[in-house]
Amino acid sequence: MDFKNGAELLELCEKTGSSISKVMIDREQELSEKPLEEIMDRMRKALCIMREAAETPIKEPKKSIGGLIGGEARSIWTRHSEGKSMLGPVVSRAMAYACAVLEVNASMGLIVAAPTAGSSGVVPGVLLSLQDEYGLSEEQLTDSLFNASAIGCLAMRNATVAGAVGGCQAEVGVASAMAASAAVELMGGKPSQCLDAAAITLMDMLGLVCDPIGGLVECPCQQRNASGASLALTAAEMVLSGVKSFIPFDEMLQAMYQVGRKLPSELRETALGGCAATPTGACFGCAMNK
Repeated sequence: MDFKNGAELLELCEKTGSSISKVMIDREQELSEKPLEEIMDRMRKALCIMREAAETPIKEPKKSIGGLIGGEARSIWTRHSEGKSMLGPVVSRAMAYACAVLEVNASMGLIVAAPTAGSSGVVPGVLLSLQDEYGLSEEQLTDSLFNASAIGCLAMRNATVAGAVGGCQAEVGVASAMAASAAVELMGGKPSQCLDAAAITLMDMLGLVCDPIGGLVECPCQQRNASGASLALTAAEMVLSGVKSFIPFDEMLQAMYQVGRKLPSELRETALGGCAATPTGACFGCAMNK
């Protein structure tokens, strides 16, 4: 049941009549030689950690180690709860949850790297907000995480998820592609639509640099997680409406990787360019280094 690229993944789905999540579960069982229940329990645990990280800062905000973030998730949630949000419940909650997870990460709490710590808010933000709105079961969300894992697996196998290698397009970009694909499956989409959503998301985030202020995974990381969750939902909605990706997922993944390798080192997690090099960002970085 192993697959090396998106085309092989879709071929397996068509051959077996399975969803992406089912193919990924079968792959894990085959390669790990572990009982199915053990594999499912590990993913349930990951979902539990994601939920805890997404919900706790909304109730109890905590300042980050660097002091750049803390309280943003509650602010977004409060505006949503007061009925003032311009974006609707799903996007507003996704943004709040995504920001919350980064708050936990930046205050040395427990998170699930999905696929990295700096992009850990996107997948739970999208999935938990959909569960809130549509009453999805724990089993459905657990399965959707296997779908997201398949996209992340392909990104790690054929490109990169490291900001130091490919910029933030490889971190938040891939996380958003994972979330978009999982969202499509959750809402009844086909495997081919899942990969279309992932491809569109990568297209939308192509060229995004990695420029953490002060070298900390706080800002603009948190804001980009919120934006990534929004983009993932946008791509999923487009695909479920019948919009297709002109560029196949495998080609889009390679394009992302090639663009990332061409980014100058200053724009790949070194905190020497982009937001980190603005007068305000640079001033904070100097203060951190003293």
